[in-house]
Amino acid sequence: MKRALPVGAVSLVGLLLFLWPFLGSGLPANTPAWTLALACVAGLFLVEAGTRQLDSRAVALLAAIAAIDTALRLAVIEGIGGFSPIFFLVLCSGYVFGTSFGFLAGALSMLVSAMAGGGVGPWVPYQIFAVGWVGVAAGLAGHWSRRGGVPGWRDVIALAGVGAVMGFVVGALLDITDWVPVYRGNPSLGWSPGMSPATSLLHFGRFYLLTSLAYDTFRAVGNVLMVLALGLPVLGALSRLRSRLTFEVIRLEGDLQPGAPAVPGAAGGGGA
Repeated sequence: MKRALPVGAVSLVGLLLFLWPFLGSGLPANTPAWTLALACVAGLFLVEAGTRQLDSRAVALLAAIAAIDTALRLAVIEGIGGFSPIFFLVLCSGYVFGTSFGFLAGALSMLVSAMAGGGVGPWVPYQIFAVGWVGVAAGLAGHWSRRGGVPGWRDVIALAGVGAVMGFVVGALLDITDWVPVYRGNPSLGWSPGMSPATSLLHFGRFYLLTSLAYDTFRAVGNVLMVLALGLPVLGALSRLRSRLTFEVIRLEGDLQPGAPAVPGAAGGGGA
């Protein structure tokens, strides 16, 4: 529970950025979205490092994931329909390493790829949160579904389900940033200041069904296909890495007196 608090606090900030239109008012033009996003990513990183959930090897793995995702995004920058291969490693890393690591993998992948591809703009902070939540969802699925040891097809199926759902969720979240300014004032689809939450949700639902559902279906199906095709070996490789990056404290019963301090051991797989 305590480990979920930092990523939960970060997610609350992101939710507020997305929920402004449904609270009766638009997002103020001077909202420091970039500052909030970068502060949340840096804060979560520092908390994880300070509590020793991230060491130099885990940071190197995060950097590698961000670099690979950047290369994939630059190679397929427009995606196939709504699908982009950038989600695959975020899903796998979140499933194996947990919610905080998954959020950082998704957030850093979007940030680094945006900077490398020259796609920096006011939409990036929203992408940071949306793709970060892909890793969070995968981490939650891993917490409830993963049984330790070598991942099997049960893990792959669970992760494929997360990829399918988050394909639509990411699309819907990012559509909010287009819906408010582009369809502002449209009598049946658009948003207007002072609109009630119920009316806002109704209009956005119509907008999403008419303009984005088919597009986001490509993303969801693409996520499922990548996880089914490549998930088993990648999850296995990440699980082996996880076992090398963690340790547990053991007590040598025959050598220690009652009340003596425990001795740290290098038994693999015992980390959080």
